Amino acid sequence: MSRSQQADQELTEVLNQLWRLDTNRLKPGTDYIISLQGRAGYVAQGSNYARDRAREPLFSYVDEDKIKNIETYSHFINLLDNYEMSTGVSETVTSEEHTETKLFIDSILETELMKCAHSYLVKKGASPSDTAQFKKQLYDIWFRLYHRERGGGEDSCGFEHVFVGETKSGQEIMGLHNWVQFYLQEKHNHVDYKGYKARDRKDTPDEDDHVLNLQFSWKGLVKPIGGSFIGVSPEFEVALFTIIFLMSTEKMTSVRVKVDEYMLELVVCRHGRSIGTSYPKLLSSNNRDL
Repeated sequence: MSRSQQADQELTEVLNQLWRLDTNRLKPGTDYIISLQGRAGYVAQGSNYARDRAREPLFSYVDEDKIKNIETYSHFINLLDNYEMSTGVSETVTSEEHTETKLFIDSILETELMKCAHSYLVKKGASPSDTAQFKKQLYDIWFRLYHRERGGGEDSCGFEHVFVGETKSGQEIMGLHNWVQFYLQEKHNHVDYKGYKARDRKDTPDEDDHVLNLQFSWKGLVKPIGGSFIGVSPEFEVALFTIIFLMSTEKMTSVRVKVDEYMLELVVCRHGRSIGTSYPKLLSSNNRDL
């Protein structure tokens, strides 16, 4: 995606506005505690062996009562068991699951953060001003089912890939970029955190950082590196990646922005009118130089 520096600056400004409005973001060290432990090593392409540089889980504590009492989180968690893990297996959406999706979209649109994102997109001519039409647009971007594997049924959607995670041919982890899902999968011993990823020793993350590059295994498969926001609300991620998706027509969009103290590369890939994948890459934090 070719963007002028000015456009990146504009994107940086709106994303920082969303960051300030994310009142449902949890506080590190208070609402949750993570343990970074060791720096993850190299994983050969196609391999599902990774040396474990972290004996303990990534999350040593999460205030689950707080999460359950925040409407957007509780509706979000209800969606996490609605999908088939493997691509190539057709998804079946029950009326109950459809209702859960609608409740989640309704709840995030009640937040000031999402109202701000909608207002920005309307101003840019990228979204309808009518709330009902905007809800449909969000549904199409995140929840409309599509074919990820050729020859299969409608086996995937943006939300499943990014927030829930899926596997390809039983050999590769795809997606799973959400910290709540990571925590819940770790709690149930499905995820094994292997360590953090950093380009060099000067770029070691802190345990109060809200963005991390991680290595982990999930149900026996290894993800060599995956970027995730930590502690942010579901509405923040939906808003941020929706804006990037709608502000570009490229198959793959990659933008550099500085959100709070984090220099990030934000990646969004489209799958027709929907999101194929989206995730953050932490480039530096705490105002460390790149």
